[in-house]
Amino acid sequence: MTDRRFGLAVAQFAPSASRESNLSAIEEAVQAAVARGAQLVVFPEYSSYFVDPFDDTLVQNAEDLDGPFTAALQSLAARHGIVVVAGLLERADDGRRVRNTVVAVAGDGIRSVYRKLHLYDAFGQRESDWVAPGEIAPPDTFEVDGLRFGLMTCYDLRFPEVARTLADAHVDVALVPAEWVRGPLKEDHWRTLVQARAIENTFFVAGADHPPPLGVGHSMIVDPQGVVLAAVGTTTDVTVAHIDPNAIARVRRVNPALDLRRFRVTPR
Repeated sequence: MTDRRFGLAVAQFAPSASRESNLSAIEEAVQAAVARGAQLVVFPEYSSYFVDPFDDTLVQNAEDLDGPFTAALQSLAARHGIVVVAGLLERADDGRRVRNTVVAVAGDGIRSVYRKLHLYDAFGQRESDWVAPGEIAPPDTFEVDGLRFGLMTCYDLRFPEVARTLADAHVDVALVPAEWVRGPLKEDHWRTLVQARAIENTFFVAGADHPPPLGVGHSMIVDPQGVVLAAVGTTTDVTVAHIDPNAIARVRRVNPALDLRRFRVTPR
């Protein structure tokens, strides 16, 4: 690991049905994050397009991986020399549903792709009516400045096996775009689960959410001991943490939980 700190940012904003407005908000947030020293910026789930409640416009506004949204992210990443991670409404194979996808994009193209595994069929919602689940596969990780990153999405936080597969893939930082729907105790669930995934895997976790009234907000960056290093409240904003890559090894020397465990994750 390097002795140099890494600038990690989470950007909280409310994606809408205007793809142009969403890209404008992303560009503004990237500029703010880079000005504060960010090398990687995480945006929420459904950053390319979002409506509530879901309707047929999802399919109409879904894109291919190499479509205009990722092209715009690549241009933005190239101009600023960073990596941008954001939720993409991707076309699905059946033409009836879409995929809830996260892309990590650098100036030279897409570095990683993740399609949400656990769909939000809970708390009165039915994401699977509109979204096709991702297929189980080894984590598609990527590296920036000596750190290895892995992706997961929103409701995946409630399934610790997803984060554990990232730990098994030697990830240093888990990135979690989300649209954590508001409701009783949901803010507590969000904070608790983001911190728990960091503590039990002894790695960094960065979660980017939609702000109220639909999301809970509280986007945050958490260290391997579960300490919140930087956070946003309930507004549209960007926060940056300059994380120490060596913190992971220090924590694991004291708490070698990953080495002491007696179970592995297997697909169901």
